[in-house]
Amino acid sequence: MAETGIRKWIVTFTIVTGVLLEIIDSTVVNVAMSNIIGALNATLEDAAWIVTGYTIANVIVLPISGWLGDRIGRKKYFLISILLFTVMSLFCGNATTLGQLIVFRVLQGLAGGGLLSTGQAILMETWPKEQFAMGMAIFGIGVVVGPALGPTLGGYIIDHLSWQWIFYINLPVGLVAAFLVATFIRETPRFGHGDPIDWWGIALLAAFVGSLQMVLEKGQSRDWFSDPMITAFTAVSVVSGILFVWRELATRYPVVNLSIFRHRNYLTGNIMMFVLGLVMYCSMFALPLFCQTILHLSAQETGMLLIPSSLVSMVGMPVVAKLSQRGVPPQILGAIGYILFFVCLMMMSGATIETGAGFFFWPMVIMGVARGFLMVPFTQLALQDLSGKEVGQGTGMNNLMRQLGGSFGIAVLTTILQVQVGAFRNGLIPNVNPYNPAFQARFQALSGGFAAKGFSLDQAGTMALRSIEAAVMNQAQLLTYNKIYLGSGIMMLCCIGLLFFFRTGKKSPMQN
Repeated sequence: MAETGIRKWIVTFTIVTGVLLEIIDSTVVNVAMSNIIGALNATLEDAAWIVTGYTIANVIVLPISGWLGDRIGRKKYFLISILLFTVMSLFCGNATTLGQLIVFRVLQGLAGGGLLSTGQAILMETWPKEQFAMGMAIFGIGVVVGPALGPTLGGYIIDHLSWQWIFYINLPVGLVAAFLVATFIRETPRFGHGDPIDWWGIALLAAFVGSLQMVLEKGQSRDWFSDPMITAFTAVSVVSGILFVWRELATRYPVVNLSIFRHRNYLTGNIMMFVLGLVMYCSMFALPLFCQTILHLSAQETGMLLIPSSLVSMVGMPVVAKLSQRGVPPQILGAIGYILFFVCLMMMSGATIETGAGFFFWPMVIMGVARGFLMVPFTQLALQDLSGKEVGQGTGMNNLMRQLGGSFGIAVLTTILQVQVGAFRNGLIPNVNPYNPAFQARFQALSGGFAAKGFSLDQAGTMALRSIEAAVMNQAQLLTYNKIYLGSGIMMLCCIGLLFFFRTGKKSPMQN
């Protein structure tokens, strides 16, 4: 039942708080990794499971969160998820071994998956159908602000407190959110209570998305299919995925209702959400790497670069929702978003070695505007045909597609970085030879500078060559990042054609 007045806003605030908890925690650990490694005496490869375990657990829960919310009620499931997430935050902060921390992070990821999609489903029921776009815009604020806040908040905490506080900070927020859920969110109808549980579907789904996420997370570091483990997980993912689809279409009580893909808008919206997640996560993952490896900015300084984008999205998304409510076709809004995203990425592809942090201000502002023009109409069009028990299932799959798109984007990015940096380096190295006047001038200047500092001629020559090698690698990395931004921008433009597959004038969300 739709809410009105102050209760609607309290419920909305509560849901967005839960969403921010989940999304911030998916990125905040990254900046604290070196501190955790030192404190728990772990290796980087082992400690990476703190992030990988959380993400895998998250993607396993996302598609079945709608089914869980239907069986026990969305309010109860959301409340359980917040409480479990908060308790696991306490346990993570108190962990004394790496094994403990990984286990608690996996349990935290299972709870976090329920917060995201269930919260979106509750918002769909909270906002009146004529204000649906505004409700989804506010939900989108949490989705886009979280990834920027995570590294910034994590960097501040690490600089001023201990690594445990990246988890302890969740405790008061989680408890307040749990109180608000229990007090203000109404009980929701339950569907399928008493029906048989599709255990085979759950097992196959876990094997499918868990193995797929494992391949995407670890593929690059293990040289993809040359590694037997990656090959095995790929085979498990393919086989279990095929069996999962067959099982869900054959059983009377599926854990994931694949029939919702019969809605043309929902199918198209999920495809576009996957592509948006791919480009958005890829570009946002590349920027911190660029700033820290080439511009040598700290984690906190890099996080601050992302703030303008988030602030603009916070303001822009409600504006886009208003435009939608006033009858501006969502295809027009989406096309504007794609064009703005293209402009942003083209500007970023013009970075140089001498680029300063201020260079990224306007591209980040434009990206913030673009995300508003994309997230709001995509979510509105994808979910507008769903009703009843389809709402929970639909939001779970929609969030899963964005998450998988991001995982694919990061996997593609890391692969391109490794391959293309090497290719650009090989193209630049022939210029490093004694017959090149530019090389000779640079070498003489560097070696002379080192000799003036007291180094021998041999030492100065060696150090000069190392400096030139580092400059070549920096240039190769720069060319690679620029190529990634250029390719991502072209992909954004190509996606405009998909907007014409949406149908407008359909029934409103929640309408039976």
